[in-house]
Amino acid sequence: MRGKDEEEKMSHVQRPPMLPTVSGNWWALAVRGVAAVLFGLAALIWPSLTLAVLIILYGAYALVDGVFAIVAGLRAGSGTRRWLLLAEGALGILTGLIAIFWPGVSAVVLLYIIAFWAIFGGLLRIVGAVLLRREIDNEWTMALSGVLWVLLGIVLFALPGAGLLSLAWLIGIFALGAGITLIALAFRVRGQGTSGPSGSSRTT
Repeated sequence: MRGKDEEEKMSHVQRPPMLPTVSGNWWALAVRGVAAVLFGLAALIWPSLTLAVLIILYGAYALVDGVFAIVAGLRAGSGTRRWLLLAEGALGILTGLIAIFWPGVSAVVLLYIIAFWAIFGGLLRIVGAVLLRREIDNEWTMALSGVLWVLLGIVLFALPGAGLLSLAWLIGIFALGAGITLIALAFRVRGQGTSGPSGSSRTT
């Protein structure tokens, strides 16, 4: 028992001080989650949605998500996590701008661009979850969000000619699921950041 207690103490001492930075950015995670949920709901319940409108909505969501990813990255200090967020944010902004301001490109090309963003951004979220696995509880929610985006990207690559209703439902469901997981993670991180120091002091 004593050896186990000493091991737990050492784990708290050796843990890098990343949690305060992550918990300070919980609101950016929440905003990104809310944006994904709103986009998912719009794709699911808008009966007269056209492919052009769906792509513009997706572009607007990617733009908002990218902006707040960059905000979180700039506030994350130094380290790999910061560059992952900045890369994810830059890709999201680029994808959003292309979808909104390049109306001449074909819808299939835009779908492929969106699919690439979903896969690459999802992989970055999975890597971020791995980096945070020792810092926060339930980091699997971030990984799940990333997995959902990767799956969506693969589906879009595999079925570019699917019907509009099928695409809208697929994108809406995946976005809704990813948004809910991000919101859950945001409030989990916020709560852990608030109670973490007291919890550590009790353990030590």
